[in-house]
Amino acid sequence: MGKYFGTDGVRGEANAQLTPELAFDMGRAAAALLLKQRGAKPEGRAKIAVGRDTRLSGDMLEAAFSAGVCSAGANVLLLGVIPTPGVAVLCRRLRAGFGVVISASHNRFSDNGIKFFSADGDKLPDNLEEEMEALLENKKALPRARGAALGRIEHFPDALSQYAEHLREHLPRSLSGLKIVLDAANGAASALGVELLSGLGAQVIPLFCRPDGLNINDGCGSTHPETLRQTVVQENAHLGLALDGDADRLIAVDEKGQIVDGDQILAVCAAHLQKEGKLEGGKIVATVMSNMGLRRAMEDIGVELLETKVGDRHVLQKMRESGAVLGGEQSGHIIFSRFNSTGDGLATALYLLNVMMESGQPLSELAQIMRKMPQEMLNVPVRSKEDWQKDYSIMEIVWHAERQLAGRGRVLVRLSGTEPLYRVMAEGEDREELRRLTERIAEQIKAKLG
Repeated sequence: MGKYFGTDGVRGEANAQLTPELAFDMGRAAAALLLKQRGAKPEGRAKIAVGRDTRLSGDMLEAAFSAGVCSAGANVLLLGVIPTPGVAVLCRRLRAGFGVVISASHNRFSDNGIKFFSADGDKLPDNLEEEMEALLENKKALPRARGAALGRIEHFPDALSQYAEHLREHLPRSLSGLKIVLDAANGAASALGVELLSGLGAQVIPLFCRPDGLNINDGCGSTHPETLRQTVVQENAHLGLALDGDADRLIAVDEKGQIVDGDQILAVCAAHLQKEGKLEGGKIVATVMSNMGLRRAMEDIGVELLETKVGDRHVLQKMRESGAVLGGEQSGHIIFSRFNSTGDGLATALYLLNVMMESGQPLSELAQIMRKMPQEMLNVPVRSKEDWQKDYSIMEIVWHAERQLAGRGRVLVRLSGTEPLYRVMAEGEDREELRRLTERIAEQIKAKLG
């Protein structure tokens, strides 16, 4: 991670860490990189497609970023409020040089972020992020167009409908007979999610689908499915679906009100693809945070599980390297490479619903393919992104915990790529033991780095 970029773009409190001035400069830097890539190509003006979620600060940052792009001589195509994976799709369809999403994903409304896609709809590689960081550090190198060289801002009102068309093209099965509770986190898929599922014949009960700019992710969505669990049971629904603010992740709730997380969804989808003969290479990709139960479940059905770093960009990279067509994270980022190049909550929901319809099984039965190992995780806020492995006292406590769990579980300590905190996770058979170990490690990190 650099000074500005984390695991998924630039993120921080809007108008504090992520200011309009920074957004403006990022627009200039993005345009500079794009113009450099194009060289002297004469065909059309270089353009950057920009989408956003429902946060109050989205208007401000969209305006500042777009102004920066135009000042450097490239055009902006505004997509409006749209899920992050929709921007990835439209990058390819509209032949944009870059795609940009103004969103802080699952974070609180007061945060915001700017993340980038390449023309192919992939997250930017490290070398391009490093080039952009260098430009942001040396603003004198940023271009300023003049006269007729200035860029323009255009609106693209068909963005949502084209993304919905893409989803229906790939996953068109009727959902008639299903009763679904949809929690859209008051985010980017609030209207589209209801329209898409009901249009395929499902009875949809909307939950947290009325964004007001301030209520995105507020006690709802994929990180807070408590109300969704209650509503599914109360409404006697077949299942519940929880998206996050930019709809690139999905957590499900079965008909009994039990959470079905990204690892379980991954297991269900992998088993179905394998049964259909469509799991190329007989492998999937998951991250170091995935539950040990996922690996065991895949071993039981003869599927190889490849492991990579946290972040859907790393999942996609490993998928490309290995030829895997399915990968994902416990948090609910699931990538179907045939449909999209990034985590896509709505595509994942449609695929999961397709499995239910084809199998005739309720989600609670499908999820039994995987037995989750107990996990305990604590988030420890820190004052700066210092490396915990440089502190011997923290290293010693982690080492003792690893020895205690040797052969029975594991310990993982990692710096969040999106927030100033460490995630401390322990996994094994005895939840109380795991709780003690994570608390001990967290206390030492807080004492030294908090």
